[in-house]
Amino acid sequence: MRALVRETHLDPAQFILPLFACPGEGVRREIGSMPDNYQLSIDELVKECAEVHALGIGGVILFGLPESKDEMASGAYDDNGIVQRAIRAVRRETPELLVVTDVCNCEYTSHGHCGYIIDGDVDNDTTLQWLAKSALSHARAGAHIVAPSDMMDGRVWAIRQALDANGYEKIPVMSYAAKFASVFYGPFREAAESTPQFGDRRSYQMDPANGREAMREIELDLQEGADIIMVKPALAYLDLIRQARDRFDVPIAAYQVSGEYAMIVAAARNGWIDQERAMLETLTSITRAGASIILTYFAKAAARVLG
Repeated sequence: MRALVRETHLDPAQFILPLFACPGEGVRREIGSMPDNYQLSIDELVKECAEVHALGIGGVILFGLPESKDEMASGAYDDNGIVQRAIRAVRRETPELLVVTDVCNCEYTSHGHCGYIIDGDVDNDTTLQWLAKSALSHARAGAHIVAPSDMMDGRVWAIRQALDANGYEKIPVMSYAAKFASVFYGPFREAAESTPQFGDRRSYQMDPANGREAMREIELDLQEGADIIMVKPALAYLDLIRQARDRFDVPIAAYQVSGEYAMIVAAARNGWIDQERAMLETLTSITRAGASIILTYFAKAAARVLG
């Protein structure tokens, strides 16, 4: 009877699994703060994607760990960069799997910030050029969706212009539209090796206290050409997912981020909670709030439970 009258349903097809591509061959390096998640060389990442596809998961989003980093984030927009090579390999071996790419610079800069640094802070307008080149290189490699996560002002417009001008009008933009300066990103920075070497990212990521500003940011990104908008993190911002769902008639994604994942797994390993129930309850809450797409490190585990 519960199943018959249930209002909110989970489906593996709504999940996107984040994956971390790294140099080398045969590399499957577990991330200490994110058990059961790995830095993967491209050959191993291709195997992972085949499993993801077999489980009926909606897609993957690729992050890259380049061979080297510099102040100009040159690895981010190199047509032979780590993510670009990974895209081509996944598209070749698992052509039916949806491939989304994270468009940002923090994994590629020597200082760990998301853009070009002038006087100790990120220069917004110079960074837009890098982001547009990165998104274009991902599209050329075969990405189905590009997802800018940097929170620079105007980046959706810059990316949309670059894609359209080069014949990629049909590549959607999934914008991290309301991305907050959150404490819950800590484990990701280990996974992506992207911890800032100085300061923090509060000058361009949002203040967690500002809900109305989040709605303005979403509206601006839609005006610039975003096709899908995202709220990140998910669990501490369920109210904003609901507000966005009520206000904007577009697909809404939410990112259940690394810290949210790590808390559940750590508590379960200490015997304090049931991991499977906590996983399903939180994913249900994100869906109930209004997200139709969930980026989650639980994608494989949840897909197995849901069958």
